[in-house]
Amino acid sequence: MSKVERKGKPEEGTALRRGWTTGACATAATKAALAALFTGAFPDPVSITLPKGETPAFALAREELAEGTAAAAIIKDAGDDPDVTHGATIISTVRKGAAGSGIVFRAGEGVGMVTKPGLPIAAGEPAINPVPRAMMRDVVETLCRKHNEAADIEITIAVPGGGEMAKHTWNPRLGIVGGISILGTTGIVHPFSCSAWIHSIHRGIDVCRANGLTHAIAATGSTSEDAANARYNLPLEALLDMGDFAGGLLKYLRNHPIDRLTLAGGFAKFTKLAQGAMDLHSGRSQVDMNWLAERARELGLPDDDVTSIRSANTALEALEITSGRIDLPTHIAKQAREQAIAILRGAPVEVEVLIFSRDGMLLGKAGHFDG
Repeated sequence: MSKVERKGKPEEGTALRRGWTTGACATAATKAALAALFTGAFPDPVSITLPKGETPAFALAREELAEGTAAAAIIKDAGDDPDVTHGATIISTVRKGAAGSGIVFRAGEGVGMVTKPGLPIAAGEPAINPVPRAMMRDVVETLCRKHNEAADIEITIAVPGGGEMAKHTWNPRLGIVGGISILGTTGIVHPFSCSAWIHSIHRGIDVCRANGLTHAIAATGSTSEDAANARYNLPLEALLDMGDFAGGLLKYLRNHPIDRLTLAGGFAKFTKLAQGAMDLHSGRSQVDMNWLAERARELGLPDDDVTSIRSANTALEALEITSGRIDLPTHIAKQAREQAIAILRGAPVEVEVLIFSRDGMLLGKAGHFDG
């Protein structure tokens, strides 16, 4: 499961370019390779039909035709989306299988294997998701009918360097080993939609539940994740890289609950959650200093300091103003917990909130579990 990785947002005012999923690239490469296997010629560019009817064309980066096999490669263009697989080479190698074997998918170099339950692909299968599989089956069956061939075809998808790319995705946590996943539901990557990250959060919850885990930690970053898990020593499958997407996590838990959830993060992000924000990214939500100043007033902070908080530049500056006099982090943790429970809408999930400093020191907590 891919997780977006920032590669530099386009300048303000410029149009954002769409890109193509690994699944779309794998499908196009498969179509080109199979056409060459049957005819001896590679279509270049090669066009495919996406699930919603679009018909993009892809230029081939590599062509190989040998006795009984053919391979084609496409360079993935993610457009302006901050995708870790942008620029990856997606290779499909096809060969005829035994009579009656049907269409079989194999994982080549850099494509992961599923090892745990809870994902849409069974354990022991290559990490090629259902929609890309369906797209590849469609092009194989169409070409086989056209050339009067049996649809007994083995497809091996490879992504050189995919093992290293996978370290920057959720795959190690999800029990996908050896490489990246071949993903996509529409074939199109929409720039900065953040859908890949939220999709990965959902699959992380699925894996957690499928492995019988009843306590998960959802953290905004690695420092808070490490600090929270130092209290509980949970397995990797129980660690959900929530990032900024508290809403995406909590809404999914409404219908897919886990008994106990520890939310871990920094003071600024959880202040935004306490205010009711569900997307905690600095570009999509802001700390309301007036709101924060009122919370400090409720705790008894003198008026002069309350005024200073109203004009503070950052949440950290506001926190420093209150240091040693009021317990603002615990107050914020309680309100963030209340917001999380409200988003869950009665789902049977016990919620704990832990707020950490940038060096991993616990600042405030609410709804405590025994750690």
